[in-house]
Amino acid sequence: MGLLTQILTLPLAPVRGVGWVANRVLEAAEDEYYDPAPVHRELAELERQLLDGEIDEETFDAREDELLDRLDEIRDRRDRGAL
Repeated sequence: MGLLTQILTLPLAPVRGVGWVANRVLEAAEDEYYDPAPVHRELAELERQLLDGEIDEETFDAREDELLDRLDEIRDRRDRGAL
């Protein structure tokens, strides 16, 4: 980028800055959303609740299916990103 271009586009710098920050926030949110560790912890906690008798088998199965679907979604996204 030449000096003249930088001078002429200087008024747009705040807009570019806001866009950059928004992209960083989006990346951080996606990293957190697509992290499998919390899902694994939830599965372990769910199993503990079942074994302790806090939930019944039907509740366990329904929630387990949701969490496993979530893990599939995470794996699919990571596989697409690895291409």
